[in-house]
Amino acid sequence: MEVRYWEDFSVGDSWVSPGRTVSVTDVTMFAMLSGDWMPLHTDRVAARESVYGERVAHGLLGLAIASGLFVRTEPAIAMQTTVVALLGLEWKFTGPIRLDDTVHLKVTVSSVRETSKPEQGIIVLTRELINQDGKVVQVGTTPIMVRRRPA
Repeated sequence: MEVRYWEDFSVGDSWVSPGRTVSVTDVTMFAMLSGDWMPLHTDRVAARESVYGERVAHGLLGLAIASGLFVRTEPAIAMQTTVVALLGLEWKFTGPIRLDDTVHLKVTVSSVRETSKPEQGIIVLTRELINQDGKVVQVGTTPIMVRRRPA
């Protein structure tokens, strides 16, 4: 695969990741890793009383899955050697991720801008985590500093 530099991105470019099914094992492992044993995520009986009527995945688990799905997209693979830094994250949880939902990530370039350093630029990506019904369950933007093409 060809390497992508800052100049290779344009506003509106878009990619879709493969899908991934969220399992009870994912939720349990995330609870173990994070220490977040909130009953909404880990207690089937207690979660029945929630507004969802069942267990749902941790919001931050969805974010972690979105991060993993991103690295499986073409631009992430093509800029492995040109990314300088992830500069931030703005993220919204817009719907529940239910156990056994299959999600995928849609990534769109929302802006491209130069920096004061001529050897790098910034691309801002909008990332939408979408379930099997086409509903966006999480969405956010991530500015990424990327090397510019060598002269």
